[in-house]
Amino acid sequence: MINLEEAERVLQTAKAKAIQLGVPMSIAVVDPRGDPVGALRMDMAKFLTFDVARGKAFAAAFWGIPSGDMTAVADNPVIRSVVMMEGGRIIPGQGAVPLLRGAYVIGAVGASGGTGQQDEEVAKAGANAL
Repeated sequence: MINLEEAERVLQTAKAKAIQLGVPMSIAVVDPRGDPVGALRMDMAKFLTFDVARGKAFAAAFWGIPSGDMTAVADNPVIRSVVMMEGGRIIPGQGAVPLLRGAYVIGAVGASGGTGQQDEEVAKAGANAL
């Protein structure tokens, strides 16, 4: 499982990428269960971006794939049921990637505030910090 020191490194690297892109974002790191380990909301990031970043990270951690890969099947009855069972906290939209240690998912990082592509770029930059 990802630890706090690793999560902070992921967050700071992702934040640096968001600054480079010039897009204020929220960034969240979750453990494999989708529970928060660390998060930040940059100045001027819209208020809902925080929850969206966490929801995307939850999706990436839960399924072990980039959250954007879930977009095509988001309307699948099983996926919709899982999202409902989790109270809508899972967001299968582009912008999060799983964090891996070898073949094991140790968590995920999600971003929100830009386009889906920008969010994913920021998440990938954070993941590369590990």
